[in-house]
Amino acid sequence: MPNSSSIYTVIASYVTGEHVMDFFFEFASLLLIMLLGHWIEMKAIGEAGDAQAELAKLVPKDAHVVLDDDSIETRPVADLKVGDLIRVQAGENVPADGTIERGESRLNEALLTGESKAVKKGPGDEVIGGSTNGEGVLYIKVNETGDQSFISQVQNLISQAQSQPSRAENIAQKVAGWLFYIAIIVALIAFVTWMVIEDVPTAVIFTITTLVIACPHALGLAIPLVTARSTSLGASRGLLVKDRQALEIAQDADVIILDKTGTLTTGEFKVLDVKLLNDKYTKEEIIALLAGIEGGSSHPIAQSIIRFAEQQGIRPASFDSIDVISGAGVEGKAGGHRYQLISQKAYGRNLDMDIPKGATLSVLVENDDAIGAVALGDELKPTSKELIKALKKNNIQPIMATGDNEKAAQGAAEVLGIEYRSNQSPQDKYELVKTLKDEGKKVIMVGDGVNDAPSLALADVGIAVGAGTQVALDSADVILTQSDPGDIESFIELAHKTTRKMKQNLFWGAGYNVIAIPLAAGILAPIGITLSPALGGILMSVSTVIVAINAMLLSLDPKNNG
Repeated sequence: MPNSSSIYTVIASYVTGEHVMDFFFEFASLLLIMLLGHWIEMKAIGEAGDAQAELAKLVPKDAHVVLDDDSIETRPVADLKVGDLIRVQAGENVPADGTIERGESRLNEALLTGESKAVKKGPGDEVIGGSTNGEGVLYIKVNETGDQSFISQVQNLISQAQSQPSRAENIAQKVAGWLFYIAIIVALIAFVTWMVIEDVPTAVIFTITTLVIACPHALGLAIPLVTARSTSLGASRGLLVKDRQALEIAQDADVIILDKTGTLTTGEFKVLDVKLLNDKYTKEEIIALLAGIEGGSSHPIAQSIIRFAEQQGIRPASFDSIDVISGAGVEGKAGGHRYQLISQKAYGRNLDMDIPKGATLSVLVENDDAIGAVALGDELKPTSKELIKALKKNNIQPIMATGDNEKAAQGAAEVLGIEYRSNQSPQDKYELVKTLKDEGKKVIMVGDGVNDAPSLALADVGIAVGAGTQVALDSADVILTQSDPGDIESFIELAHKTTRKMKQNLFWGAGYNVIAIPLAAGILAPIGITLSPALGGILMSVSTVIVAINAMLLSLDPKNNG
């Protein structure tokens, strides 16, 4: 517009012989300021996309494939196939998702899962492509390649989240539309008014200034820059935001429903106490019988008992036969005696003993008489208490919903100081979410991405908790790649800060026009206050610079790993 007017004034000067004010200087100034704004804008976009670029760098270009004769062939990673056996030397990055066949090492998965500590892994353990191998040599069988790999899925999630329109972005687009019509109407009014009061050149100056200053460029960037920065920042912390609207909804949440096992607790049972209930046996003999009868089971409770015996230096008793008692426990024969290890509920009689708070009790029975008992607990994670404090501080009511029995649920809930629901099936959790939503509450559901999929989908915001490739990528709005309660706190913080930045940018992108447009149209000209087209261009570009810088300043507090 300024350039077209300037060309017109040059032609008019030759035709009329009179000098008419041109805007070449103003136009050059406007270009300079806009270029500065674009540079800062592209820098903000580039920094917001760093997470994807960094993830892409993690995957090496070549892989060392082990052939049938044990020789090594170097192939491009793109040529890898599922089932290939690859060798990863110390210090190298893993080329693809797979399972360790041979070797042990510690792997750094920081940029993939947000976990800063190297994780020890050996045969049978799964590894994620892009993780960095420590000092050992690993032989890995490829499970996933290309678009099916964990890194590719994370990159797709980031890209999808950044391209989705959010509520705030829709508002920005509507405001930009209104701003266009307002600017046109005010510019026409200014042109007619100043043509009558003064002359055409003066009218043109005020009209151009009004149109320039109302350019909605900053408004178009206000929200996308924040969301691009936000989703990439979250990804660097292991928070994968699939639906950008989840960030806007979460900061208004009323209730958060938390699964217990694996979310608030470690998910790894630990022997808290072993009780001797019969004088015929020593405590060591009871521990040997407990470890022996659980010897053939891979259940977490069984494995915790076996580990406990190993730590005590006690050899498991030898059993002739072991059978599962459906819904109750296990039974077996050893030394001519029949033993059962069953739940307290299955035993059906009260035991005169103190049970640690939140513990699960299993009773060792010989010929229907209790001879010993073992109390097992699923320990709370170090960051669980801090999470509950943060939720309450943000006026979000935490409710623990677990499939554990009443006593185990009550014990954990009392330590955390929260409301709870015990013996909850996936259907029960779904009904709980539905009931709360029917009451008009905004609900966040946090749980296992597979078992709790219906509840995660129904909640206003579903957060799937899982680590690495085990995460259920299709079941929730947000995915926490670690099983750390502290990440939920980080997500809530990210939601609040993202929404705050959006509001700030909407103000700078459009709010300044409330004052700027009337000034540009010359409303205060009678008292000597006017804006030139160059100054109008500077103000418009400065608003672009401000929203870009403001988006770049979005950050999260340093993570506290307890």
